[in-house]
Amino acid sequence: METEVWRSGGQRCPTDARTGRREQPAQKDVCQSKLDARSTQRCSSKKALTPAEKGSLVTHMIMHHGVSHRQACKMVQMPRSTQQYRPKLKDDTAVIEALETTVQKHPSTGFWQCHHRLRLDGHRWNHKRVYRVYTGLQLNIRRRSKKRLPARVKQALFQPEALNQVWSLDFMSDALWDGRKYRLLNIIDDYNREILHIESDLSLPAARVIRTLELLKTTRGLPQMIRVDNGPEFISYQLDAWCKKNQITLVFIQPGKPMQNGYIERLNGSVRREFLNAYVFNTLGEVRNKVSEWVEDYNLHRPHKALGYASPIVFREQQKQMTENLKS
Repeated sequence: METEVWRSGGQRCPTDARTGRREQPAQKDVCQSKLDARSTQRCSSKKALTPAEKGSLVTHMIMHHGVSHRQACKMVQMPRSTQQYRPKLKDDTAVIEALETTVQKHPSTGFWQCHHRLRLDGHRWNHKRVYRVYTGLQLNIRRRSKKRLPARVKQALFQPEALNQVWSLDFMSDALWDGRKYRLLNIIDDYNREILHIESDLSLPAARVIRTLELLKTTRGLPQMIRVDNGPEFISYQLDAWCKKNQITLVFIQPGKPMQNGYIERLNGSVRREFLNAYVFNTLGEVRNKVSEWVEDYNLHRPHKALGYASPIVFREQQKQMTENLKS
């Protein structure tokens, strides 16, 4: 009569009832049990989270422990088909050629425009595949983010008490007869509304603004404060550094509040009505010649209601004469 006991490996081991001696298992079973135990201990030492890691464990057990492929996959709980799978290289030549052709013809279009154009041409590629190739070719259009402005403190528009105390700057734009756009940089002294200079050109960057102020520095001097809006030329680091170097306070108005710079806005209205809308120019030279004539007439002969119907130059001379009389 035989009874059964359990082996350490989880298998039934028959026992002789007369002698009470346990039958010895086959040598092959013992070796296989020890091998399975070592392999299981080896697998438990590393936590396989991804199929790639599990595949490396399967390869290690097959090469170093002689475990069969079926047993190794069973130990790491990985399907044999997954371990044997070899990825196929994707051939995106047709997608690349179609995208490059579309972008060359329409360089300003983004991804979705390109995708829908390919669909209209008869290509049925999934948008995810097209986007993968699109980003791989680095065809993404860079988005221009709006520069974040610091908080602007509301500044009261006050009447200066002397020349070169506050200057105001602002830009205007118009077009020539052939459609080319040009810009005007208006600079006035807020004390007597005198136009100090109107610079005109097709492009007026921050460096050009600084150069114009340097010219006024030699002929008139520099103000204590300059009031501007939040245009890209005025918020540049170049203009800020130049103002600090010349000890000038650069004051910015609040965004969307043009009347905080009311003196220059009043001048812009006059320039628009009496100059830009009244003449048609063919060349930039005509604009500059007419600007100099108009500025001379504005400063010398045009009466200004806020100055008691005196022109800016006449008002300046009157104030100068009054100051000399008080001193004497």
